[in-house]
Amino acid sequence: QVQLVESGGGLVQPGGSLRLSCAGSGFTFSGYVMRWYRQAPGKERELVASITDTGRGTNYADSVKGRFTISRDNAKNTLYLQMNSVLPEDTAVYYCNTYVVRINYWGQGTQVTVSS
Repeated sequence: QVQLVESGGGLVQPGGSLRLSCAGSGFTFSGYVMRWYRQAPGKERELVASITDTGRGTNYADSVKGRFTISRDNAKNTLYLQMNSVLPEDTAVYYCNTYVVRINYWGQGTQVTVSS
């Protein structure tokens, strides 16, 4: 059974940093593209960043380019999102995602609040 469990969210001041983690289990983690999405109150869920199975290829939403870094440790079955220079508009629930055998899997989400 595929499971994705996010952690690392919390309250951070504008300009600060936070690192999110997503632990995957129940599938061959190293064989799949992984993604981070986020959903702010009253808004649709949006793709933040994606990373290829090997970790060599990454893509970012324009709104986070140069500030966020997606990475993975296939030995630990863990996905990361390093968030630097955060802005109030980064406030959202962040979700880990993967697509395995034609099924979209999501974690439960972790809340990130950027506020002074």
